[in-house]
Amino acid sequence: MDCIFCRIVAGEIPADIVYQDKELLAFRDINPQAPTHILIIPRKHIPSLNDTTGSHRALMGSIVLLARNLAKKEGISERGYRLSISTGPEGGQLVPHIHFHLIGGRKLSDQLG
Repeated sequence: MDCIFCRIVAGEIPADIVYQDKELLAFRDINPQAPTHILIIPRKHIPSLNDTTGSHRALMGSIVLLARNLAKKEGISERGYRLSISTGPEGGQLVPHIHFHLIGGRKLSDQLG
């Protein structure tokens, strides 16, 4: 598989990892859109949100809770942050491995994007 995120999970590509456990990996985006920009991914390859099923319910909840915890750790929880996910090419998904963007540390645009 030639998925860049799977290669990061496998340790083939270096990343600034801020959290990892048996299911999830979180690392700093190499092209940050704000002072804090962390990508949270499942270790298991899931191409997009469209590929999730009821069996992924706990995993998706774990991602959201991890985002909350990382926001606290990064010092952005009180002032606010954005947790976003893009799905498919027209939704702006660039890497076909489900991933959540945790973004904060400055006033973000009122426009979603």
